[in-house]
Amino acid sequence: MELVNTGIEGLWVIKPKVFADARGYFFESYNKDLFASNGLNLNFVQDNQSLSHKGVLRGLHFQNPPYAQGKLVRVITGAVYDVAVDIRKNSPTYGKYFGAELSEENKLMMYIPEGFAHGFLTLRDNTVFSYKCTNLYNKASEDCIKWDDKTIGIKWNVENPLLSEKDLNGKEFASYISQF
Repeated sequence: MELVNTGIEGLWVIKPKVFADARGYFFESYNKDLFASNGLNLNFVQDNQSLSHKGVLRGLHFQNPPYAQGKLVRVITGAVYDVAVDIRKNSPTYGKYFGAELSEENKLMMYIPEGFAHGFLTLRDNTVFSYKCTNLYNKASEDCIKWDDKTIGIKWNVENPLLSEKDLNGKEFASYISQF
């Protein structure tokens, strides 16, 4: 497994070493010691999984402190364009985003630390998305920035995504007062 720096502090793309043969494949999707040797001393306490059809956009979601979550995300089947936005007010990359395609074929993962808003666009029908979280879900602390916020300028390459009510009513980034 290789941890690849994204250029945004704390945000990593994880490239697993895949062992494939005629029977199928095997790969390690998490290794506590490897993560710790890269400064990621994580304690995952909750796993989540979602199923989405092509064109579904979820995000940009996060939980405010003290219930902030780090997330290790990956696609089990299908593909997504996965995005993390730095919302740490004292960060030199505040308001910047990083995006990557995660798919069942490339098996890439992303570690998104606390202080980031997260979202993804599903690129195929029946995409199964999985994530490990460092804190439990807390509804009172959840928050959402608009997926199409002009200040952030994410290039989703979709005109009319399928959105939840929460995502339709996300905050403008300029009006969000960071607690990170």
